[in-house]
Amino acid sequence: MKLNGSQIVLEVLKEQGVDTVFGYPGGTILNIFDELYKYGDTFNHILTAHEQGASHAADGYSRATGKVGVCFATSGPGSTNLVTGIATAYMDSVPVVAITCNYQTSGLGRDSFQEVDICGITMPITKHNFQVKSIEELAPTLRRAFKIAISGRKGPVLVDIPKDFTSGECEYTPEPAQQPDEPVQPKSKCFERAVELINSAKKPIIYVGGGAILSGVSEDLITFAEKIDAPVVSSLMGLGAFPNGHPLHMGLIGMHGHFEANKAAHDCDVLIVAGARFSDRVAGNRKKFAPNAEILHIDIDAAEMDKNIVSNYHLRGDLAQLIPELTRAVEQLDHTEWKNEINTYRHPFVQLQLADYVNPQTLIEAVDKATPDDTIVVTDVGQHQLWAAQFYKFTKPRTLLTSGGLGTMGYSMGAAIGSQLGCPDKTVVMFAGDGGFHMNLSELATMASYHVPVKMFIMNNKVLGMVRQWQKLFYGNRFSDTDPHRVTDFAKVAEAFGVKGMRINTNEEIESVISEAFAYDGPVLIDCRISPDSNVLPMIPPGGAHTDIIEKFN
Repeated sequence: MKLNGSQIVLEVLKEQGVDTVFGYPGGTILNIFDELYKYGDTFNHILTAHEQGASHAADGYSRATGKVGVCFATSGPGSTNLVTGIATAYMDSVPVVAITCNYQTSGLGRDSFQEVDICGITMPITKHNFQVKSIEELAPTLRRAFKIAISGRKGPVLVDIPKDFTSGECEYTPEPAQQPDEPVQPKSKCFERAVELINSAKKPIIYVGGGAILSGVSEDLITFAEKIDAPVVSSLMGLGAFPNGHPLHMGLIGMHGHFEANKAAHDCDVLIVAGARFSDRVAGNRKKFAPNAEILHIDIDAAEMDKNIVSNYHLRGDLAQLIPELTRAVEQLDHTEWKNEINTYRHPFVQLQLADYVNPQTLIEAVDKATPDDTIVVTDVGQHQLWAAQFYKFTKPRTLLTSGGLGTMGYSMGAAIGSQLGCPDKTVVMFAGDGGFHMNLSELATMASYHVPVKMFIMNNKVLGMVRQWQKLFYGNRFSDTDPHRVTDFAKVAEAFGVKGMRINTNEEIESVISEAFAYDGPVLIDCRISPDSNVLPMIPPGGAHTDIIEKFN
């Protein structure tokens, strides 16, 4: 059948099972939006307040559901406003397809109105990007974009379409939804050596990263850990892949990780790495990280092998296949002695109570207690992000959504919207600092317009808390531009946008406000008064090792 280019775009999205799109209209993409109108309720299009919000919403939708997130933007500033969200998805391996439209082909390269080389701009932050060269290429290009996004190490793909191709016509033939490429298989000799290593371990540790969540391997990971009787530590991106509260789970590893998790990684003799990349927030001092261990690195991306830490053993492939195969191949092991050794240095951190401010630990633990196990927790970036990682008990995968790699302040608003619309039957909780929340608070309009019932906790210390903490430790208390002297009343701002606004001023108010907030069926913003001197501890300084850990400072 013959369709115009805009119809082809929407038909391909239908093929791929897309039902929700986040975006913002503009001149060059108007043909697609006109066709979107004619398609009625085939698609749920969410009009965000800003294109960055759309890209973060597509990201959050993907992380929460496991599907590909999709966003639309027009040319020029519309497309460049997607860049931060695309880079966020790229760093955390999130499958997103961003569809932009550009000036018509006759005007490309002439500095036409709102023309920009979005493919050139996004080349370093996408798995691949395309500018469509003819209308006949449109459907195949879009299909290839989806295939690339979901194959191997997942990630974002951008497709830029000149406006004349959205109105021209060509033949269109429907096809089935794209399936990911078959993952590579490790050589049998490598697999056998890995099994020998695991069987010979006396002090093994499993280090779990975000790849374990993306591969959907959580249940198999529990079986594997129990068979080899190995304690498990999680990176920030890996939280939820292995359940908090399981006897083998030791918590968060890295710069702000639990003491016992970092100490165990330092002392282990075999480190089994499942879908993690040894970022500098885990291996700050690469020469001193796990110095006593032989390392088995299991990952789908060959580029990660030996990039940051040189591993003794590699298994390249999909964790969903390799972890069950390893479980079948290894012996039933008992490491009671090693676990008992770890128990001797367990000492959970307790957040100090400062004056009559709201204690971050008390608040987060109260929210955890009030919410079901499958609650989706979305964070922004900063102190609150690490407090959530330390004190909220994540027991299921895809329940922590956070910008781990890029560290994007302003991420939480869009991601919370996307995750709630992708999972309407789940509770979604958002933690943000006042600094990051200021960056994208305009998305409160989206929350209100679509009645998205996210419960937003603003950890308001009136400073840029994490940067200020670094200034205390490493810059002699020279607080340069980390106290912005803002007097924003977040509860009133929320009400102005049509969102219920509340406040928590002391610990005594936490329980009653939480109860009222979760009883309300719409979006709620809770302004929580946090001390500017509350710090995220323990902390391994940049470039440091476990032996440099800081557990208190003034």
